[in-house]
Amino acid sequence: MTDKTRPFWETTPLDQMTRAQWESVCDGCGRCCLHKLREDETDDVLFTDVACRLLDTETCQCSDYAHRQSRVQDCITLTADRLADIDWLPPTCGYVLLRDGEPLPWWHPLVSGTPETVHEAGISVSGRVISERHAGMLEDHVIDWPGEAPRGAFCRTRPRRR
Repeated sequence: MTDKTRPFWETTPLDQMTRAQWESVCDGCGRCCLHKLREDETDDVLFTDVACRLLDTETCQCSDYAHRQSRVQDCITLTADRLADIDWLPPTCGYVLLRDGEPLPWWHPLVSGTPETVHEAGISVSGRVISERHAGMLEDHVIDWPGEAPRGAFCRTRPRRR
């Protein structure tokens, strides 16, 4: 396959993508929109099932993406430069995979052609999280799965249904 027939995410370095290309690398899983805690003694990241108040916990879409940083003080803009220093993105994150030279899996919307596959594959947070507006203490919501990849998450082709 020549570079002209390969998809842009296989030929364009992250730091050279257009804004539209960069945005499309996001799979829409919502895992980065979950609150995390940092362990004081070990500096380990602890994931929670508590979502940013702007995240729609069913669709995994930000309800005010254009203004999120003015509404949520600690919301960051992910850039190729910042990607190297961030240790709390999930292992299934498209930005992490491309940064590390890995292919995008079958469920990624750029590969599948539909945003629904991220939910079908069990990658998204849809239906598994609570809004920060209703959560209470973050320490009561520490969980492991947002920092882990579900079985079969890195398959290049869709698994057969049984």
